[in-house]
Amino acid sequence: MHEMSIAEAVVEQVDTAAREHGAPGVARVRLRVGELAGVVPEALDFCFELACAGTLVAGAVLETESVPARARCTPCAVEWAVGMPPDLGCPSCCGGGGVELLAGRELQILDVQWAEAGDVRAQAGDVRAQAGDVRAEVRDVRAEQKG
Repeated sequence: MHEMSIAEAVVEQVDTAAREHGAPGVARVRLRVGELAGVVPEALDFCFELACAGTLVAGAVLETESVPARARCTPCAVEWAVGMPPDLGCPSCCGGGGVELLAGRELQILDVQWAEAGDVRAQAGDVRAQAGDVRAEVRDVRAEQKG
């Protein structure tokens, strides 16, 4: 699953930028992902959440903008949607010349929204509350085991 290595690379770049800018955290990361990039959006979301742990990116929302694949026939200049699986044959002529892929392989960070200081405190409070819930569940389980 190459989505994990993509998520780790994105998180590393965003975390570094956040630290360089003195941001208290990251609220949102927007990516542009081409249809032919071979990325499964759901897998990327899952991996992104895992890769964020222990970074300034933890808790950030990942938004992906899908870019449809488009191609142009070199001889006749007709453009078309390539689709999946990719159809690189010109729909207009015999396709004897070359085909230029115009879009669909993108994989780039579009923008990042820094978190406000209050947002980071709220996230920390949520984590503390979740930790408290887990501790309570552990106590309940231990009590059941003893009883």
